[in-house]
Amino acid sequence: MYAAALCAGAAAGLGSAERSRVRRRVRVLFGEGARQEPLREWWETGWSRLCGCLRERREWLCLPAAMVLAVLGDSVLPVIAGAAAVPLVRRWLRRRELRKERERRAGAVVDLCGAVVGELRAGREPGQALLVAVHGTGVLGAAGPGVSAAARFGGDVPRALGQAAGEPGLEGLAGVAACWRVAADGGAGLAAGLDRLEGALRAERRRREELRAQLAGAWSTVTVLALLPVLGLGLGAALGADPLGVLLHSPAGLVCLVMGAALEAAGLVWATRIVRKGEVV
Repeated sequence: MYAAALCAGAAAGLGSAERSRVRRRVRVLFGEGARQEPLREWWETGWSRLCGCLRERREWLCLPAAMVLAVLGDSVLPVIAGAAAVPLVRRWLRRRELRKERERRAGAVVDLCGAVVGELRAGREPGQALLVAVHGTGVLGAAGPGVSAAARFGGDVPRALGQAAGEPGLEGLAGVAACWRVAADGGAGLAAGLDRLEGALRAERRRREELRAQLAGAWSTVTVLALLPVLGLGLGAALGADPLGVLLHSPAGLVCLVMGAALEAAGLVWATRIVRKGEVV
C-alpha cells in the first residue's frame, strides 16, 4: 500500500510538472491572453463567490458544525440546536458589525474635522472647505447630500450637521455644528474651534482604545469560559467515556445537557454585560 501511494504521488507530481511545462509553452506561443484557462477562471470565480457568501452568511456555519455533532452523537438534537442558534448568531454578528461601523464613523468624524481645518487654513471659504471634506471622507452617508446642499447654497449648515449627528457614530458632528454656529454668530475662528474639537475627539478615541486594551484580558476569560464545555467533551472522548452518547441518549444526560446549556448561556450573558459596562465607563 505504501509503495502504491508513493507511486501515485510520483505520478501526480510528474503530471503536474508536465502540465506546468505545457502551460508555459502556451503562454510563450499565444501571449498573455492564454494565461488564464477557462476552468481555472471558473474555479476562481466560484471560490470568490463562495467566500463572499460565507462572509455575508457566516451564521449558517452553525449547521455544518451541528451536523458533525449529530453524526458523532448519532442524534438529531444537535441539528435542532444548530438551527435554533442561527438567528441568535445572526443577531450577534449584526450587532458586532453595527458596533464596528459606529467606530468607523466616529473616526471619520475626526478626519472630517482635520480636513475642514486644513482646507480653511489653505484659504477656502467655510462652505467650500466643508464640501471638500465631506466628499473626501464620505462620513455622512445618507445625511451627506443635505449637509452638502446647505454648504453649497448658503443654507443652515449647523442645523444640517445637527440632524446628521443623530445617526449612530456621528455624535461628534454636534460639536462641529456648535463650532460653526459660534463662528457664524460671534465671529470666532472656525479653524481654531474645529482644531480643539479634533483634539478632544482624538483624546476620547484614544481613551476608548486604551480601555479596550485593558479589557482584553477580561474578554479572554469570557472566551475561555465559553470553550470549557467543549474542552470537557473532548477530554471525556479522549478518555473513552463517550460523553455525547451519555448526554444525547439518556434521561439524566439530557437533563444535564439542558441545565448546562442554560447555565452556560446565562454565564456568558452575565460576563459579557459586565465587560460591556466596563467599556462604556
